[in-house]
Order: sequence, then structure tokens, then C-alpha cells
Amino acid sequence: MALSEHASCAIGDEVREALAEGKAVVALETTLLVHGLPADEAATLGEQLEAVVRAGGAVPATVGMIDGVAVVGLATAEVRRLIERREQVAKLSTRDLGFAAAARRDGATTVAATISLASAVGVRVMATGGIGGVHLGAKETFDESADLVALARTEALVVASGVKSILDVPATLERLDTLGVPVAGYRTDRFPGFYVRDSGCAVAWMVASPAEAAAAFLNHVGFGGKGMLLANPVPERSEMDPAVHAQVLADGLHDAMEAGISGADVTPFLLSHFAEKTEGTSVSSNVALVLDNAGVAAQVAVAISASGLGN
Repeated sequence: MALSEHASCAIGDEVREALAEGKAVVALETTLLVHGLPADEAATLGEQLEAVVRAGGAVPATVGMIDGVAVVGLATAEVRRLIERREQVAKLSTRDLGFAAAARRDGATTVAATISLASAVGVRVMATGGIGGVHLGAKETFDESADLVALARTEALVVASGVKSILDVPATLERLDTLGVPVAGYRTDRFPGFYVRDSGCAVAWMVASPAEAAAAFLNHVGFGGKGMLLANPVPERSEMDPAVHAQVLADGLHDAMEAGISGADVTPFLLSHFAEKTEGTSVSSNVALVLDNAGVAAQVAVAISASGLGN
């Protein structure tokens, strides 16, 4: 994505300096913090994510919008502002950026918007929990996350624990294949299922180290490709019991159908259902996996930076 003269995007001082010096930088989204967790937990996680990226040798670049200005490298106070004002903060995918900027809104960016803005200023690695995908029942609703198309058109390596297990995982993998987005398992040949380490689907490629992931991505881009998904399973100690996960998901889908919930409303309903029925275990798994992904992303960004071919 190229920014035109009409687009307003600021780069945090530390991120700008890191880019100028060829240092490793990792982009982080704000939707997870603003719309995915309770405010107190979100603020703590935001600080932890940046600390993990730094510990891995990279500079964190948390992305969001403040008063209509997209920012790659939000200050801690700006992240807290978005979290504390969450009721007035818009959830921004790529389609929303222009409207939010024109209206001078505060906004939290999704994976799609985060990689679009980050890539535009030279940041090519991002860490998140799970990307969006094809929703259950999409053959009737055509409900599919913009994250998939954004990966197909943006030079970005995204480290995530697959897609949320409440989505149609096989259909999502088929869609990524159609879009030409390579998916590699990080030290696994199984595609992770967010809360669980194995979604039941295999991946065609596996990488064993950050250096291998960096080399694969750089070669992918060299052959004209764009985005890549590095699928890193939730740490084993933080995995939900697969049997419990399957039962809670089945019950949640039944409850959603009984309540007449459909389309885009299904995902937030199921996430809330998981948090309630697992007594917070799903939230703990979510936090553990996104922190682990941030650490892996930092190592991959360092490997890319060491190659001399940019962040």
C-alpha cells in the first residue's frame, strides 16, 4: 500500500529511528486490546507485548488512529487513551481508514489495517493472536475477514496462532491457498487452532527457526509474492483441553442458532461464550499465545533485518 498526499500517517520517533537505521521492527494491532479484553487486562497486555518484542531484539510499533491520524508506533499514553475510551473508538479494517481519518476519529486497527499501515512505512513483520478467516456458514453469508485479502496484497509476515477456532478453518486455508498466501507451521506440520495446538488440518510447509522463516518470506517476496502467515501454536502449557474446547464450541454454535444469532455477530458471541464457559481459561490461552507470537515475530524481524533486505 502506498500512502497518498491525502492520507495522514505518523510514525513514532523510536520506530522512525529504527527504520532509518535498518533495525528490526514488529507491528502490533490495537483491536485485540481495545475490543478483545477487559480494560485493565488490555493495558497490561499492551505493555507486556511491547516488552516481549524488545526482549527479542526488535522495536515494537503498536498501530492505531488518534484524531484521524494513523500512527505506526503509538506512545503508551495513546494506547491507554484508546483502551480507556473504547466505547467511542472505532474498529478499523482497511475499508474504514479513509472515513475514520476524514471524521478525525480514534480507531483500533485490525490485522488487515495494521499490516497495510505498517507496510506502507516499511514495517513488514506483525504479531497477533489469530487472524480473521472464513466464517462458518460463509457459503450463504459470504462472511469472510478482510485479513485474508490484505495478506494477499501486502508485503507482511504475520505471526499468529492460526485463525480463531470458531471459524471455518479448512475453508480459510483453502482461501489463503487461492489467494497465493503461503502458510508455514512454526516447528509444526499441523495448523494451530488458536486455543488448541492442532486444528485438525495440516500445513504444507514447516520452518524450524526464525532464520528459516525470514528466508522463506524474503524469497517469497523476491518471486513476486506478498503476505505470508507463520502459524505458531499456543504454548503447550497454555493449551485448552481439546475435548473441552470441542464441547464448548459445539454448545456455543447451538446456542447461537437457538438465539437467531448469525453473520458477523456469531464471532463475538462465541468468544464471550468461551470466556464464560471456560471460566476465563480461553482468555488466559489468548494472552499466552499472543505474547509467544510477539517473541517469535521479534526473532524473525531480527533475522530479516540481519539479511540487509529491510525489516
